[in-house]
Amino acid sequence: MSEAKRKQVLSAIQPTGDMHFGNYFGAVKNWVALQEKYDCIYGVVDYHAMTMPYNPKKLRTHTWELIFNLLAVGVKPESLFIQSLVPEHTELCWIFNCFTSYGQLTRMTQFKDKSRQSEETSGGFISAGLFDYPVLQAADILIYRADYVPVGKDQEQHLELTRDIAQRFNQQMGKEYFVLPEPLFTDTPKITSPADPTRKMSKSAGEKHYISLFEDEQRIRKKIRSAVTDTGAAAEGHMSPGVQNLFELLKAAEATTAYQQLLDQYHDGTLKYVDLKEAVAEALIGLSRQFKARRAELLADKKAVKRQIKESSARIRTIAQQTMRDVKELCGLQQVRY
Repeated sequence: MSEAKRKQVLSAIQPTGDMHFGNYFGAVKNWVALQEKYDCIYGVVDYHAMTMPYNPKKLRTHTWELIFNLLAVGVKPESLFIQSLVPEHTELCWIFNCFTSYGQLTRMTQFKDKSRQSEETSGGFISAGLFDYPVLQAADILIYRADYVPVGKDQEQHLELTRDIAQRFNQQMGKEYFVLPEPLFTDTPKITSPADPTRKMSKSAGEKHYISLFEDEQRIRKKIRSAVTDTGAAAEGHMSPGVQNLFELLKAAEATTAYQQLLDQYHDGTLKYVDLKEAVAEALIGLSRQFKARRAELLADKKAVKRQIKESSARIRTIAQQTMRDVKELCGLQQVRY
């Protein structure tokens, strides 16, 4: 009896430079785990990085940096592609623009947030790409006929738009062609800034607000030792955001014994923050050492790794090409013979 076909998962990440523990615990660690259960396709989406002002040389460099970082933490090379090596994404995006309402795009909350940010940093220039990128995101997902998309609560709106586009296309073409992808909600922690636990860990907020996976060990210790604990923001009887974030980091790093012992101390009132911070620093440094060692191995044969990713992108592209052949046939468009 043949083995049942595994469901397909699609997820992607923008190449914004060095990966930090917020990225890793919030998404990429889950990517690694999902590979054991599903057929996974993971993209480094460099077209998306163009929606805000950017430096072309840095974009190219950051794209390959992220590829090496993803491989170092356990993402399989055969699962990875670079978006700009699969031009069918942008072709499908144009077609989907014709199945997307202007009103839906104006209601996307991330566009509102990012356009305000762009106004502050770019003299008021807001690109049409920033407005339209949820449609490209829909193309990223649907071109591979993904069954599931790992999402956080803040991404539900984008996935709902993707499902709406797929449904509208299916209805107008009179064929149930596109799978309506389901959200894959997983237990991913919300990691916040060590300097300000009321905001997400983020590079855009500045050096003190994130901890790189590949950071110098002494800098990791320094950032954790100076992490905010009591902010006065917690209600009586509740853990303050800063302390909660340190426990989240410890738990996410799978330092189970230390986590439970320190949590018991917190509840019985004997916890010393210095001990909590030391445990968190040790846990993060332990992971960082593993990742640095693996990345060093990969960088020792950089050309071979790049060749492998270009080959995996080409193989993954064949899936996108077949989707485009089907879509163009359904839409009454002319075919390019690949």
